This record gives sequence, C-alpha cells and structure tokens, in this order.
Amino acid sequence: MVHQYKNNGYNIVLDVNSGSVHVVDDMVYDLIHIMDEELAAGEKADLKESVTQRAQKELSYDAQEMQEAIEEILTLKEEGQLFSRDIYEDYIMDFKKRETVVKALCLHIAHDCNLACRYCFAEEGEYHGRRALMSFEVGKKALDFLVANSGNRVNLEVDFFGGEPLMNWQVVKDLVTYGRSLEKEHNKKFRFTLTTNGVLLNDDILEFANKEMGNIVLSIDGRKQVHDFMRPHRGGQGSYEEIVPKFQKVAESRNQMNYYVRGTFTHHNLDFSEDVLHLADLGFKQISVEPVVADPKEDYALKEEDIPVLLEQYDKLAKELLERRKARKGVNFFHFMIDLEGGPCVAKRLSGCGSGTEYLAVTPWGDFYPCHQFVGQEEFLMGNVEEGIKRTDIRDEFKTCNVYAKEKCKNCFAKFYCSGGCAANSYHFHGSINDAYDLGCELQRKRVECAIMIKAALADEEGEKKE
Repeated sequence: MVHQYKNNGYNIVLDVNSGSVHVVDDMVYDLIHIMDEELAAGEKADLKESVTQRAQKELSYDAQEMQEAIEEILTLKEEGQLFSRDIYEDYIMDFKKRETVVKALCLHIAHDCNLACRYCFAEEGEYHGRRALMSFEVGKKALDFLVANSGNRVNLEVDFFGGEPLMNWQVVKDLVTYGRSLEKEHNKKFRFTLTTNGVLLNDDILEFANKEMGNIVLSIDGRKQVHDFMRPHRGGQGSYEEIVPKFQKVAESRNQMNYYVRGTFTHHNLDFSEDVLHLADLGFKQISVEPVVADPKEDYALKEEDIPVLLEQYDKLAKELLERRKARKGVNFFHFMIDLEGGPCVAKRLSGCGSGTEYLAVTPWGDFYPCHQFVGQEEFLMGNVEEGIKRTDIRDEFKTCNVYAKEKCKNCFAKFYCSGGCAANSYHFHGSINDAYDLGCELQRKRVECAIMIKAALADEEGEKKE
C-alpha cells in the first residue's frame, strides 16, 4: 500500500507497510500513481511494460526520462521500499497470545476538582459517581498489584490523575515514597507523572515534582478568552491569569523538557492554530492541543462540517512551526512528532496504548477500569485492588483490539501511526472498541501528513546545507 499526497510544495509518497517516505518530482509522483493502479488491478505478466504503455499515453514527460524513472521505481519495489507487503498481519496472531503484564496505572488520586471545565468527561472530577479522594492504603495496594503483575518488566509508570491530583497532594507524596521503597527489592523502576490544572501549584509542590515526576502535564487551552471560557472556576471566574506564570515557571525549572502544556480545542475555537502559537509565544516548548471528543448535542462538540476548517488549520500550523524551526525558534507540537527511523515497537504500532491489558485506571476506592475514559461505566469494571482482575473477559476483549480487528483501519495509510485510535472514543460513538471514531480519523490522517511533510522539509534543508 502506498499513500501519495502534496503538501507545502512537496510531493510525498509513503510506503505504508515499510514506513519508507519518498519525496519525488512530479514525473515520479505520477508514475508511482500509475503503477499503484496497475498493481491494484491485479497481476501483470509484465508490470514494467504495462506502466510504460500507460505512461506514454497519459503523461507528457520525456519518454527516456520516464523509462529511467520506472526502472528506479521497480528497483525500490524489489528492495521493499515501495509497494512492500504487509508482514505484520501474521505477527498479530502471536501477539494476541502473549502473556498479559501490567506496565502502567492511572491512579485517580482525586475524584474532585476546583475547576468546572465545560468539556470535562469526568464531570468536574466525579466520573458519573461521587466525589472522593484516594487513601494511601488504596494507592499502596494499587502499587503492590502493579509490581506483582508486571512480570519481568523493570520500568513501570504511574500517572497521578484526577479530577485534580493536587487536592490530595500528601497522598501523592506518600505513594511516591512507597513506590521508591519497592524498587530495589523487586528490581523495578517507577516513572511517576502528574497532570494538573495548576490552581494549587506552589513552590513546594514544584520542588517535589521536579525531583520525582518524570513528566508533568499542565492543562491550558491557549488564548485567555478561549481558556477562561472553557476552564472557569465553579464561580465562573477564569483561571488563565493565575496559572500562566506558574506554568512558565514549571517549564523553565525543567529546562523546557519533560513536561507539556496540554489544551483542548472545540467548536468555539476552530482557529486552534492560534492557540498553539499563543502558547509558543508564552515560551512553552512542549505543546499539545487536541480536539475535544464530545456528545454531538453539546454546543462545543466538533461537527462534520468543521473538518475542512480544521484540516486547513493543521496545514497552516505545520507551515508556521516549520518556519519557526528554521529560524531556531522551534517548539515540539505533540501531534506533529513522528519518528520515521525508529518509532514505537511493532506491538505498540498495532495495538496502541494497551488499555485494558497493560494499562489500567484505578478509582479512589480501588476499582480497575480499562482506562480513565471508561471509569464509572460499570460494564467495564474489571476488578479491584483487593481481588485483582476478576473480569478477564474484558481484558481478553481489549487484548484483541488492534488495527487488523478494525475494518476501517485495514486500508488506512495512518494505521501504523495511530495504532487504530482510541478504544474509548470508538466505544462511545459506535458501541464497540473495534470500530473507529470517524472525525478523529480524519484529523489524525492530516496530522500524519503534516508531520511527514515537516520531516521532509527539514531533510531537504539539511541536504541543501551539505551541498
């Protein structure tokens, strides 16, 4: 499978199965398109001849140059860099049979929040239930469960999540201390992360977080009017002014690494590229601004008719971030970060985040769910810290969730980059974890195209410097 597209003046050809990316001229671009159609039509006795005949009829380039280009394309095909076969579909059968080990927990340290964000899937931290704070005893049992069920895996991750985790900060600190006490005896190494809205952030918290947290996620939506409209206090007053100086301090104290500011854009700010650039202008180097996922009945929900505008915004943003990078004012935009040489392991490319298997969410009272977006939905209650996983059928269902189990993914060029998308979004829109959230797919495909274009442009610039 190949995917061809034009972006920012570049003709880009992606060989989906090998991951090879080719930046080509107009003639090669058109010839690859013809060869792709010929291959799709079925086996040819002489592929070279059939492509040549069509090229001579349909294209107006020099015949000798076209013949040389066809030879080069066929060489790339033989080398597995174009029209390569899918070697992963057989692998997935063995992958499904693998022993399940848990490598990460999302600890809902607080089902409570001091903000009233309009789009919050956690309903101001309550998650369809009651307000509660996780006790140290429950958190301790969760960490014990993680150690006991992580097999030979050394590196484990624990995310402190909410609601707002800083409303239960002492328990966070105590659990970090307890986790560290387990490391040497069990040959484990914990990586702790924290997600916060910043309202309660102070110097003491920052000092501890900089010592113990591998990553900090700072929630901010962008421009003041956008942020304050969607992320107000419960009394209605905005939160932008009080958190921006704190977040800038976090970023600088961590040398602009191992954190990111994380925003959400909605139907109310379709020009979200301006919010990304605003955050960059505030001095943040690690930025993620993501599309809201919401019930279509909500006024802030993204709509199908918004898609063309959003695709244009991603193109606009990609060009601007590329120019800033060339001017040595670059920032990392999460959705444009793509590794074309290494990237995630095959298992992650095929199955994504590992929700319900390698990754679990834990409520304040110790219940297990496949991830934070399923918390409170009783049909996905998997067990608890006292008894472990009781609903192995849920785990087994998530274990089979991969790009080959999703009909919409089979012929999608982005499948090895998005890994089939979010299971929770799929379920909430289609009632199945093996479907796909269509609007999200449209945006993901554009993000992949933009990310590859940026890589191509930077490689082109590097090549020009060497010449």
